[in-house]
Amino acid sequence: MYRLLIIFCTFFALLPPPLMAAEETAPPHADTFIGIACVVIFLISYLFVLGEEFFHLRKSKPVIVAAGLIWLLIGLAYTLDGDSETAAIAFRHNLLEYAELFFFLLAAMSFITTLEERQVFAALRAWLVSCELTLVQIYWATGALAFFLSPVADNLSTALLMGAVVMAVGQHNIRFVAVGCINVVVAANAGGAFSPFGDITTLMVWQKGVIEFGGFFALFIPSAVSWLVPAVLMSVVIEKGNPVAERRNEPRRMKRGALPILLLFMFTIMLAVTSHSLLNLPSVLGMMTGLGILKLYGYYLSRFEAHIRDTGHIHNHHIDNLTDISQMKGDHTDVIRRFDIFQVVERSSWDTLMFFYGVVLCVGGLSTLGHLALLSDLIYSTLGATLANSMIGVISALIDNIPVMFAVLTMQPEMSTNQWLLVTLTTGIGGSLLSIGSAAGIALMGQAQGVYTFYAHLKWSWAIALGYLLSITAHLWINGY
Repeated sequence: MYRLLIIFCTFFALLPPPLMAAEETAPPHADTFIGIACVVIFLISYLFVLGEEFFHLRKSKPVIVAAGLIWLLIGLAYTLDGDSETAAIAFRHNLLEYAELFFFLLAAMSFITTLEERQVFAALRAWLVSCELTLVQIYWATGALAFFLSPVADNLSTALLMGAVVMAVGQHNIRFVAVGCINVVVAANAGGAFSPFGDITTLMVWQKGVIEFGGFFALFIPSAVSWLVPAVLMSVVIEKGNPVAERRNEPRRMKRGALPILLLFMFTIMLAVTSHSLLNLPSVLGMMTGLGILKLYGYYLSRFEAHIRDTGHIHNHHIDNLTDISQMKGDHTDVIRRFDIFQVVERSSWDTLMFFYGVVLCVGGLSTLGHLALLSDLIYSTLGATLANSMIGVISALIDNIPVMFAVLTMQPEMSTNQWLLVTLTTGIGGSLLSIGSAAGIALMGQAQGVYTFYAHLKWSWAIALGYLLSITAHLWINGY
């Protein structure tokens, strides 16, 4: 479900700039046969990523293979030059960068999946559906909740949750469902842009040490502009009145432990922030510590639920051969336990985590060969930072914003903090220009299949583009060039 949360490395802050000295002294390989072959391999793998729905091939598979081939060719290139160390050092650096991202995202995904298992999001959805709201009120409520939830629960999860509310209320009102889904996608992407936890690209920028945790909130007003402008324009076509009467579902209640887990998630975020800002330790340390506490609480929760279930079976069904189950201890009660934290972790999006591995290694390999240095000089030296960062946001509507942002971070162009905020903003909201430009849009197209489509979104791309341009203007006006 995630492509998200998530949600790259504080290790950069603890080391001198890696690879720069190696790239300055090492022979250039960007214009060699091996350098060109690596670019071709990456492009071919990414064509399979873009055609995931057509080929029915998980996006992680082609990029993992491409990463392996690229680094084998890099090792061959440096070995032929008589250098047997540079490629290995560069590979280990990129692998360590991925490792910190992996564990951070794993912890964040585990918390979100646990909250989902405890029916926190289901209870919120049921409450919204049961409220006596008009179509216009539902439209604005789902958009506002998507905007303010996505900074904590990643934009993909938020979009799916609010999209389900739109479809449950709208039912056969095709126009409302289509416009409501577009509104949710734009709001979720906009909300994720002003928080380090709202989108993986913002998380990458924060962990890289380019922008401090509190610095992202300078993007709140520009992010709000990018959502509110198209939201106001699209709201004109929504019919005034109440939704069609529907049968009420049974109210969904959160399971035991839901609120303590939610509070623990907030504590974990605070721990990650403070350990990074006050102690200069990697933020992943705080996240993994919180995950450990969640596991301990899950142990308590599993024993409680197992006890309840054992009592019910014994009392109601008189199953004699289960009378000794209450004597089972520790993590060996999987047969009877309802809550299992390891099963929750298994439901994390492993395809997404493996996709990040391929992206980090592929882009890191191209950087080692010198391609990103050439690209940075071409884009930023020729166009200037403001225009280049604005165009990068448009590119992220066609290409996944994760490799785009990682490429910018790897280039390390000389920019002010406000320019780094600008590229963070544009890569976060640029994916809203097209339905295929963000994970939230792709997921909702599958959820509202046949109603929220590529062409339905394209009809309002002009309004979203207007919000995109005005958000850039707002950022430059408020935060400066």
